[in-house]
Amino acid sequence: MMGAERGRFRFGLAATVVAVALGLTVSACGGSSSGTAAGGSGPVTIRFMSYNYGTPCCGAGTQQLIDEFEKANPDIRIRPEAVAAADVLTKLRTEIAAGSSPDVVQLGWSKAGEARATLPLVPVQDIPTTTEWQTGIDGIYPNILKAVRNGTTGKVDIMPFSVSVPILYYNADIFRAAGLDPDRPPTTLAEVKTAASAITRTGKQGVYVAVADSGKSDYLTQSVMNSTGGGAVNASGAVTVDSPRSIAGLNAIRDLVVSGLQPKVSATDAQAAFAGGKIGMMVYTTAAMSAFEKSAKGTFDLRTTAFPSFDGSKARPTYSGAGLAVFGKDRRRQQAAWKFIRFLTSPQGFTILTKTIGYLPLRPAIVSDPAYLGTYFQQNRHLLPSLSQLNDVTPYTYFPGNHANQAVVALQDEAVTPIVLQGADAASALRATATKIRSLAR
Repeated sequence: MMGAERGRFRFGLAATVVAVALGLTVSACGGSSSGTAAGGSGPVTIRFMSYNYGTPCCGAGTQQLIDEFEKANPDIRIRPEAVAAADVLTKLRTEIAAGSSPDVVQLGWSKAGEARATLPLVPVQDIPTTTEWQTGIDGIYPNILKAVRNGTTGKVDIMPFSVSVPILYYNADIFRAAGLDPDRPPTTLAEVKTAASAITRTGKQGVYVAVADSGKSDYLTQSVMNSTGGGAVNASGAVTVDSPRSIAGLNAIRDLVVSGLQPKVSATDAQAAFAGGKIGMMVYTTAAMSAFEKSAKGTFDLRTTAFPSFDGSKARPTYSGAGLAVFGKDRRRQQAAWKFIRFLTSPQGFTILTKTIGYLPLRPAIVSDPAYLGTYFQQNRHLLPSLSQLNDVTPYTYFPGNHANQAVVALQDEAVTPIVLQGADAASALRATATKIRSLAR
C-alpha cells in the first residue's frame, strides 16, 4: 500500500517467500528456472517481489494479475515473492549482494530515490525499443509519467503502477447520528475538525489522519505539509520539513490528537476501528478501498470525499503506492519483465488493479470505457474523488543523498509518530529530525 506506498496498506502479511531450487542451471542473476539463461529457448521464469502479494487486502488482485498475464503469455512464468512494504529495500539489498536479483520489484515511491542512487536498477525505458516504449505508455497520465522521471537522466526508470491519492473515507451512518449531513462532507481541515467534534459527542471517535504510516512512507506527511505551503524538500533540494509552514501542517494533525478528536493508535488499529464502525472519518490511501467496502457491506454506509484543503488554500496531496523496477541483468528475462510490466500497466491490468484493490487507473480513457471501468464507475463512485485530484497531484519529493529512505524512516519514526501518537511538540521534533536528515545527505 495505499501506498504510498499506501503502500503501504496491510491487515497482515502472508510472508511465505517461495524460493524453489529446481536443480537446473542458474544464471548469474540466480533463482531462475530452465530457459532463463542468455540465449535459452525454453519458457522463461521471472521473479516478482511484491508487497501486495499474499496480503488480505491486495493478494487476490495481485494473483489475478499474474494469472491473466500467464494465460496470455504461456512462455513466461511469474514466481511471486511476498515482502513487507517497509522491508523492500533491505530484502532487495540482501538478494543483490547474494547475486540473486529479483527481476521485477514493486518498489514504493518512498524507497525509489535510495534505490536509484545505490542499487543496480535497469531503467525500464531502456528495455523495449523506442516504438515499443511509446506504445506502452501511450494513454497514461502525462503528469504522472513526468512526476516519476529520474531527474538526472530524464528517463522513466521505474514504471508507475499502484498509485493512490489519499482520500477521506467517512461513515454516513455516524454522520447522521451526529446531526451531520452525509451529502455535504467536509472539504477543509477546519470542517473535518467540526465534524469530528460532533461525532465524538455521540461516543464514537472522530477522525484519523494516517500520517504515521506503518509502511514507513511519508506520502501523507508530504500531502499535509504541501497543503499548508510547506514540504519535505524545496525546489533547490534543501530539506524543509522544519520550515514554519511544514511545522504548521503537522501541528494541525497534532491538534486533532491533543483535543481528543483523533485516537492515539497506530494506523493498523485505526483501519480496524474504522472498518468496525468506531471512527467517523479516516484519511488514508485508496489501497484500503476494497477492504473497507467489504467491511461496510450490509453494515454501514461507506462514502468518500477528496483529500481536504488546509488554511483555505488548495489541497496539494501527493501520491502513494509503488512503481515497477527491473533488477535482473539477463537480457532475455529483461524482455520478459517488460512484457509483464506492460501488461500490469495496460488497460486490462489497471482494470483489475482498480476493481480488486482500489489503486487508481492511470489511463483516463478506461474510466468511461464500458469495456474496462465504465460500468464499474457508474455503479461505484468511491474512487472518483481521488481521480478528480490525480491531474493536479503534487509529485512525490525525495530527500537528497544516498540515504533517502533512511531519512524517510527518521522523519516518520522520530518526528511524525511522536507528534501524532504522543502529542510531542511539532517544532522541536521536526527541527531535531531535519538536522539528522541533513547529516544523512552529506
